[in-house]
Amino acid sequence: MSRILITGASGFIGSFLVEKAIEQGMQVWAGVRGSSSREFLMHPDIQFVNLDYQNVEALKQQLLEIRPDYIIHAAAVTKVLTFDDFLKINFQYTVTLIDAIHQSGIVLSKFVFFSSMAAHGGSGEDYSKSAKVNETPHPDTGYGKSKLKAEQYLNSNAKFPYLIIRPTGVYGPREKDYFVFFKTIKSGLEPYIGFKKQILTFVYVSDLVDIAFKCLKSEFSGKTWFVSDGKDYTAEEFAQITKDILKKKTFKLYVPLVLVRAIAFTNEYIGKITKKVSTLNDDKFFVLKERNWRCENTILEDLNYTPQYDLKRGVAEAIEWYKQKKWI
Repeated sequence: MSRILITGASGFIGSFLVEKAIEQGMQVWAGVRGSSSREFLMHPDIQFVNLDYQNVEALKQQLLEIRPDYIIHAAAVTKVLTFDDFLKINFQYTVTLIDAIHQSGIVLSKFVFFSSMAAHGGSGEDYSKSAKVNETPHPDTGYGKSKLKAEQYLNSNAKFPYLIIRPTGVYGPREKDYFVFFKTIKSGLEPYIGFKKQILTFVYVSDLVDIAFKCLKSEFSGKTWFVSDGKDYTAEEFAQITKDILKKKTFKLYVPLVLVRAIAFTNEYIGKITKKVSTLNDDKFFVLKERNWRCENTILEDLNYTPQYDLKRGVAEAIEWYKQKKWI
């Protein structure tokens, strides 16, 4: 029986990764913090471990107890008070984990690192362009910059059997950011940031998880891919799909970027005083202002995978879950 360690297991994507590993008959260790919710990690066969990312020797000993064949590193933070927090958790913890693997002498079959398209950055207002892996990245968020640094450290480990995946917008049941948009549409409001067209890309969580597990068993190593459902959508199409599913009529509200920037700046300042991270902060502003999130998607051909969900089917399934759980 294959052994797998999944970090960030209590997170939105992590919990689905754990379910998939259990479904495939693997022996699963879920990396979670002591304070993390285990609401979606209830299977009796799951073994839990609170990984000590701040101590390479202690982490090495934990790995020697688990002796994983595979590791999926999905642990990360997307909202923090300072850039140093992004570097500590998204970059330095990744470095410590990789160093501990090397020092333990464990030979992995595969290490899959969950990065993000934010590590590359979008394509601005050049709507004809799709981001490509072989381009020079230009992240404009603290989150993206920290993920890129982790990628660069992995790339410096030439003989390490790693793969890097950069998902675009990940949505589905249990997700809480796009959920806010769905809830806003249900309230009758249809918000847009700025007045220029915005191109979005998405991947449904179960498709992303399927791709991650195909990565584990693939012959590829030392490779980076973007991951989306292979289609592009305008912000208006995303809203229309949501309205149709919720059967809602809405009032369209266009918010100038300068106003959003001012709110984000104010929230950032207040957050540093109160030590609480706002949903609309500097990082979120730079994501919202980006006009083109189109990207190449060679992973689908390389892994011979056809996504099971386009945006219409995925949003319908996600909203149905939110309704069942009385979130919406």
